[in-house]
Amino acid sequence: MPHAFPLPSLYPEQVALEASALLEMLDLLWGRGQEALTAVPPSQLRALTVIDEREGVNLRDLGEALGSTPPSISRLCDRLEAAGLIQRSRATTNRRELEVRLSRGGRAVLASVRAARASELQAVLARMSPAQQRALFEGMSAFHRAALGHVGVNDEAPAAKGVCDIA
Repeated sequence: MPHAFPLPSLYPEQVALEASALLEMLDLLWGRGQEALTAVPPSQLRALTVIDEREGVNLRDLGEALGSTPPSISRLCDRLEAAGLIQRSRATTNRRELEVRLSRGGRAVLASVRAARASELQAVLARMSPAQQRALFEGMSAFHRAALGHVGVNDEAPAAKGVCDIA
């Protein structure tokens, strides 16, 4: 529905503040029920997500992705392995390196967390019109491409697992 009045010019600072508020709300939505769903703390969920995205990641690269030191990553992997969420093995290319992969249990935890998060988001999206949903999708897609370029990731790659084009 077109606006009957002109929209004010948005300044990057205003957009950044609104995006920050949105991210805080997303964090709240993602966290709802997560504690009841799984006993895996957020820091471990972040690690599982990185491992899922980078199957066979070595400990050094996992540490860089998470912004953690080698001793912290080693302890984190000890906890994840003890919980049956990951498997560590020697790298085939460099026997001195360890590779980390999700176990079946780790995949199950991520799947249940992602399903709970999607359910929360779907409940919010149901309160929006189809036109608002499309505008949100287009804005998020543009932001994602810009963010990928900002962090130096190839923005030609698929945006995320499970994302498809909307006709």
